[in-house]
Amino acid sequence: MPESMKKRLGEMLVDEGIISEEQLQEAMHEQKIKGGRLEKILISQGYVTQDVIMAFVGTQLGIPHVSLTEIGEIPNDVVFSVPESIAINHILIPIVKKDKRLTVAMADPLNVFAIDDIKMMTGFDVDPAIASETEIKAMQAKYYGSAAAAAGGGGGAETGGDMQEILNSMGGAGDSLEVMEEKAEEIDISKLEAAGEDAPVVRLVNLILTEAVRSGASDIHIEPYEKNLRCRYRIDGVLHEVQSPPRSIAAAISSRLKIMSSLDIAERRLPQDGRIKIKVLGKEIDLRVSICPVQFGEKTVMRILDSSNLSLDLPKLGFEDDVLPKFEKAIVEPYGLVLVTGPTGSGKSTTLYSALHYINNPDVNISTIEDPVEYNLQGINQVNARAGIGLTFAAGLRSFLRQDPDIIMVGEIRDKETAEIAINAALTGHLVFSTLHTNDAPGAVTRMGNMGVEPFLITSTVHCVVAQRLLRRVCKDCKEVYEAPPEILEELNLKPSAGETITLTRGTGCATCSSTGYKGRMAIHEVMVLTDDFRKGVLQRKPATELKKLAREGGMQTLRECGIRKVLKGMTTVEELLRVAHADQEE
Repeated sequence: MPESMKKRLGEMLVDEGIISEEQLQEAMHEQKIKGGRLEKILISQGYVTQDVIMAFVGTQLGIPHVSLTEIGEIPNDVVFSVPESIAINHILIPIVKKDKRLTVAMADPLNVFAIDDIKMMTGFDVDPAIASETEIKAMQAKYYGSAAAAAGGGGGAETGGDMQEILNSMGGAGDSLEVMEEKAEEIDISKLEAAGEDAPVVRLVNLILTEAVRSGASDIHIEPYEKNLRCRYRIDGVLHEVQSPPRSIAAAISSRLKIMSSLDIAERRLPQDGRIKIKVLGKEIDLRVSICPVQFGEKTVMRILDSSNLSLDLPKLGFEDDVLPKFEKAIVEPYGLVLVTGPTGSGKSTTLYSALHYINNPDVNISTIEDPVEYNLQGINQVNARAGIGLTFAAGLRSFLRQDPDIIMVGEIRDKETAEIAINAALTGHLVFSTLHTNDAPGAVTRMGNMGVEPFLITSTVHCVVAQRLLRRVCKDCKEVYEAPPEILEELNLKPSAGETITLTRGTGCATCSSTGYKGRMAIHEVMVLTDDFRKGVLQRKPATELKKLAREGGMQTLRECGIRKVLKGMTTVEELLRVAHADQEE
């Protein structure tokens, strides 16, 4: 509402006979003492209702007034046509979508920046309607969640943001930055630095980071192409494309992120890695930043490390009740080698951190070398590997052995040298944890053999290998049960007895899960404890298929079998299991 309108509101209410002159004077006197908006004071004193104020202001501005309580349900595709952060930041909510027009209920229908934001992000023309702030926030709590609505836009203010306002304030800077992208050899570094420090760019980058944290994303991808700039968030392991800034400011965004990461702003030909520590939505967040030159600029990927979401409780990691005791027994052994395997992003670090947390006591000395340290653990000595100055995993391990350790964790066994030092540490009375990139637990033994480690060393030290994957959980708010069709039962190798009906679950899609049907993730595990028969197989250099057969005969539950148990419990879907875990080969 413009200042002129605010100043005259009281007088117009008196002129229309809605309030008296005495009531106006009392309200203005209280406003001078306590501050605040005049209309809210009039409402709090009982001189006028909020509905009357809204209807009156709407009439004066020529903007319709809507009662959201009378509207009732709003279709999800309408509500979520505008990003949640924009809606909460500007106190608005979309209510009708028809053709290429979007009707938006707003507490301040004259907020042109909000209207421009919506136009740019949706491509729709906006018809503003006026509604009470209370009703809008109630609707936001209903569709976005009460915590988000209660924020009332505080998160956006903290990190600074209206995208269209930011872009407008940049003026013509975009054209000059476009030239910078095309003629790298002629770049004026001072201009790039100035662009990265420009307030609108700072606010735009903060807005991207805030949205990612609010969405629960684990990674942010910013990718320049010839004619557009694509921004994607990885949520629950799957990439989702979100509203992206214009292509013309790609270099400014890249420069800003380099400044935040303390990287070389002039280097645009070689990859660079850095780290950012920021506070977003009241939480301290670490960002691992990787910038890589691509054909049309620089691609940036940021891993979001939110310690507030880190769960170090082993029973909550998804281990089955009959499998968890095997792992717990392995990690309290006085010496030996425990390996966790799986692809990048499968939760290996979380499992290792949880294991260290489980055995962390004042009477043991625990040291880790990681690339990089992802989360800080109280009472544990953590070292960042820095290969550029010679601090490799192998060098760190050698140093640890002179530090009187009880327990050692090395981020990853990548080569023969690291493997041999880890095995020697295990042989000399230390408990060693590490990771490997293999598809299953038995494959870890084969992988170490391929590195050149002798079989007798493997069988003497390795006593537990855990392979794991992450599956998306079925959304609790839109979960439905259905009878499993025959083809699904055949795919899962399930044979129900006569008259038995097997039911499965799936998500139908709702506001909570952004219509995906999934919300959150859990792990499935393949825990292999080395038996005597398995060790004999390793010493005999049997192939991977034979070793897996021996492991299963020794009681190992495969990833697929663990996943099927989760499916039958209604925790995830068949489609998600088939996406993540391969079928077991029949022997």
